Amino acid sequence: MTATATGALRQLVGSSRPVSWVNTAYPFGAAYLLAGGGVDLGFVVGCLYFLVPYNLLMYGLNDVFDYESDLRNPRKGGIEGVVLDRRWHRTTVWAALLGNLPFVVVLLLLGSAAAAAVLAVSLAAVVAYSAPVLRFKERPLLDSMTSSTHFVSPAVYGLALAGGEVTTTAVAALAAFFLWGMASQAFGAVQDVTADRAAGIGSVATWLGAARTVRLAMALYLAAGIVVLGTGWPGASAALLVVPYVLSVAPYRSLPDAACESANAGWRRFLWLNFVTGFLLTQLLIAVAWTR
Repeated sequence: MTATATGALRQLVGSSRPVSWVNTAYPFGAAYLLAGGGVDLGFVVGCLYFLVPYNLLMYGLNDVFDYESDLRNPRKGGIEGVVLDRRWHRTTVWAALLGNLPFVVVLLLLGSAAAAAVLAVSLAAVVAYSAPVLRFKERPLLDSMTSSTHFVSPAVYGLALAGGEVTTTAVAALAAFFLWGMASQAFGAVQDVTADRAAGIGSVATWLGAARTVRLAMALYLAAGIVVLGTGWPGASAALLVVPYVLSVAPYRSLPDAACESANAGWRRFLWLNFVTGFLLTQLLIAVAWTR
């Protein structure tokens, strides 16, 4: 492989945020199996799709269209995302589109009309978040809702592709997940208040300010814990999983906007907390499946 090809591959992989791959593949796989699906073609294709191509589309487009603001963002360039070299912008867009196409075609052939509709909504949310003109990421509250859709929609799609029944338990679990996703995106935006305002970028955090956004995130985490109680035992015990998130962001509840970048420590803690929570959630899902 030439140095140019190696450089391109490194940028593409970095742009897809490998540390976050599991955050979209896992919800799909878990929902698919819990909805009655097995380790079949739909499961394998769906997991592979939501593991890499979906993330390259989501984060790659974001890196292309946010290039100017990323240059001024001190936290870019590591685990939280690359500053995508301008020479690779066209390559990234084409790689994202062409990498998604075969998976989407196969999934459409495997699924029902309802599953296709869910996948369409999921992809629309991915594009609308970053694409020019739409730019949902710059519309306060809509940014949090759209970002949450990025992670909840794979689970909804897993349910639809497996032909699972839309029960009150499933709705409660997905609603709780959605509230958790909104909280997480809102807190993530806090660290960028100063940089976003300087770049003229709007967000829930630039709108509310750092302190009030952190308090909103805390409220949304707690709401997620309350809603998940509607899943019944043993699923309701997942309410305890929001406690570490509340405790993790609570120290920033009075954070002044000028010190917003100090919230980055909390965001990095959040990234690793997700792995611990994922492990515990997996044990809980096994217990839920076992009691059926």
